[in-house]
Amino acid sequence: MDTAIARPELLLVADAVAREKSIDREEILEAMEQAIQKAGRAKYGHEKDIRATIDRKTGDVRLSRWTEAVEVVENEETQIPVHIAIKFQPGIKVGEHIVDPLPPIDFGRIAAQTAKQVIVQRVREYERKKQYDEFKDRVGEVINGVVKRTEYGNLMVEVGRAEALLRRDELIQRESFRNGDRVRAYIYDVRDEQRGPQVFLSRTHPGFLAKLFAQEVPEIYDGIIEIKAVARDPGSRAKMAVISRDSSIDPVGACVGMRGSRVQAVVQELQGEKIDIIPWSPQVATFVVNALAPAEVTKVVIDEDGGRVEVVVPDDQLSLAIGRRGQNVRLASQLTRWDIDILTEAEESERRQEEFRRRTGLFVDALDVDDMIAGLLVQEGFNTIEELAFTAIDELADIEGFDEQVAEELQRRAEAFLLKRDNELHDRRVELGVADDVAAIETFTPAMLVTMGEKGVKTLDDLADLASDELIEMLGEGSLNEATANEVIMAARAHWFADDVAKEDGHA
Repeated sequence: MDTAIARPELLLVADAVAREKSIDREEILEAMEQAIQKAGRAKYGHEKDIRATIDRKTGDVRLSRWTEAVEVVENEETQIPVHIAIKFQPGIKVGEHIVDPLPPIDFGRIAAQTAKQVIVQRVREYERKKQYDEFKDRVGEVINGVVKRTEYGNLMVEVGRAEALLRRDELIQRESFRNGDRVRAYIYDVRDEQRGPQVFLSRTHPGFLAKLFAQEVPEIYDGIIEIKAVARDPGSRAKMAVISRDSSIDPVGACVGMRGSRVQAVVQELQGEKIDIIPWSPQVATFVVNALAPAEVTKVVIDEDGGRVEVVVPDDQLSLAIGRRGQNVRLASQLTRWDIDILTEAEESERRQEEFRRRTGLFVDALDVDDMIAGLLVQEGFNTIEELAFTAIDELADIEGFDEQVAEELQRRAEAFLLKRDNELHDRRVELGVADDVAAIETFTPAMLVTMGEKGVKTLDDLADLASDELIEMLGEGSLNEATANEVIMAARAHWFADDVAKEDGHA
């Protein structure tokens, strides 16, 4: 018996919605089938497996109940024992279905409303999915849109058929837009959230400046010039580092353009933001010097372990190097990804003298020598008593003013000082109650063990409870790096796991 009901208007509606929403016709028809299915379940029972199909050519609607043939029935509404199913459909196997045609539904007001809601919901879901699919791979692009409305200072921007969010904190300072204004922005994130896909725009992102230059400078677009780093103080100032893959092309000149035409086009878009374009260099010192332009630099000292760079500038260049409210050095630090400390030549000279006095005093006190001998040791690059104690005698004897006898006496005094100091530190460590198994860890010096004891870290368990940053802070910056601190802490925790293994072996 054919229970189909002809509804050719469904195909017309599907075609119209598909054109209007730019959604595939098949997806609209599937939504309609789900709506009819839902109405069918409301009439014949929500627990039953009711399915609807719409003929894609004629629009005929068929409704049917599906019952699965199973060995053991778990749901009487949707399943039937296979030995009974065979009576209705000979040859049926487990997992196959008996399909019973159902009379067509006469849609009442409630059923029609329910069907409409399902279709609207599915269409909305398809629209959201399409919007997400359209933008998910466009992160990092610059897009043009029209301001649709303002919500608490945030702009809702219409970009094609979609809507994007340009938050107030992603706008350049003193920048304002009204409804209907055109706006250009950078897509920095696309998220598929519960309320639908969200496209986030920015005009302050460093990538926005880079993309604007790519639009203005053909050499960047073609890959001849590469933008290596960007740092921005949006609306005020920016620094951009560039490098050319063609030695015949000046990367800075190409970005500036004839009479500054290219850079000015970007400056106007960014509300007058001043842009320093500098050549990138793989050499840290050179790159830092370039990044601090227009200030002159006389000396650069790099601390690779600490990730810091110390820069010395002439006294009259200090304010220029630091910049207004620290802007120049802050942007240079962001651009190079190094912490930059700036000193004047006078400050550096004073600090050098103070360091010389401190080290000289160390040798005078520890070795009981006069200022002249101590000064000679410092000038030769000796920083600690340990360095002196472990240097070859002939190297010490080669120092101007020293001979082998003086060298041997200095080394004897250095060794005696270290022995006395280590004995005092050992006694102090024992007095504080720092355990021998902690002292056995080779990474720790006697001075470190005393410091730990004074801070209450006395056993392997005390050490194991610490985080690496806590241990480094306790012993002082420069004492251990993070990797070494982690190794020490994991070694201290080893006995925990050994105890667990012993317990498991005991139970076994």
